[in-house]
Amino acid sequence: MVQLKSFAFNPFSENTYIVYDEKGEAFLVDPGNFSEVESSVLQTFIEKHDLKIRNIVLTHAHIDHVLGLQWAHDTYKVPVLMHELEREILDRNPRDANRFGFFFKPFVGDISYLNEGETLKLGDDEFKILHVPGHSPGSVAFYHKKQNFMISGDVLFEGSIGRTDLYKGDHQQLIASIKEKLFVLDDATQVYNGHGNPTTIGFEKAHNPFF
Repeated sequence: MVQLKSFAFNPFSENTYIVYDEKGEAFLVDPGNFSEVESSVLQTFIEKHDLKIRNIVLTHAHIDHVLGLQWAHDTYKVPVLMHELEREILDRNPRDANRFGFFFKPFVGDISYLNEGETLKLGDDEFKILHVPGHSPGSVAFYHKKQNFMISGDVLFEGSIGRTDLYKGDHQQLIASIKEKLFVLDDATQVYNGHGNPTTIGFEKAHNPFF
């Protein structure tokens, strides 16, 4: 059985997640830690629970989700996993940071690519990779069928959806992704997203004003 710990980091209030099993095997998902204090909070939790970070996993590569990526890669020395279509988004982050008034170095490190339908394994647990473009071209959700939850990034929020006015965003594509990939799942599926509170598929099907 896996457990999930969330942290709200950086000025964008981005949700960073640690997913871990009873043996201490762990994924670090969307490291948004921006300050030394936030990095310390994250590292303290990992050390306190004696976790072994096996991979750094990205739902997508917008700057608010990767502010701590270089730190995480350098600290834990494990590959970064993301969809190949996010490489361009990741490479654009230094210029995006400049627009927000701060400096951000290009990421340097090992990257492996994830594809639709593949399975990401953490010990004895499996996460199905769902490609859900629209907010970003390579957005993915990580779905744990056995425990009926997913980490969805900025695709589906409580009462809302991801913005599509950023580079290569596509509103119609996002709506289709949610309907075809997420709304076909069990209504009780918990959705842990990139900002704000978790929600469920059933709640969003019934109450989300975009549908």
